[in-house]
Amino acid sequence: MAANSSDRPVLEELDRAECLRLIAGGSVGRVAFDDGEGPTVVPVNYSVDGDAVIFRTSVAGRLNRSLLTVVAGGEVRAAFEVDRFDESSRQGWSVLLRGGAHPLTEAEIGRVAQVEPWPGGERDAWFRLAAREVSGRRVHRP
Repeated sequence: MAANSSDRPVLEELDRAECLRLIAGGSVGRVAFDDGEGPTVVPVNYSVDGDAVIFRTSVAGRLNRSLLTVVAGGEVRAAFEVDRFDESSRQGWSVLLRGGAHPLTEAEIGRVAQVEPWPGGERDAWFRLAAREVSGRRVHRP
């Protein structure tokens, strides 16, 4: 027998402020970018700094090589996504930021929200992804 539609979770579009509030307390998200071979998504530790996300990676890693630009002050198009879901209740949320990512200078690193990576090893490549577009959705019980 099919479940009554009034018992099913509903989908709600979230505004920018709620999206940024939801991701502000998080620690792991995913960066989406083109690595030259196609779309790629990798998990990163992050912090929120205003309307931007700060994350770190290894200097020798694919993420660093793909997001570096030879144009001073240039940015590389990228996206950042965080979600939290409870499969048993079929409720949760997902937030997507799209914008330009650029490497941080030493001076900028001292002024932004700090990020502590979970994995060991050097994570000396710092990036800021400025959120030009922010969207999110929440699935919840009415």
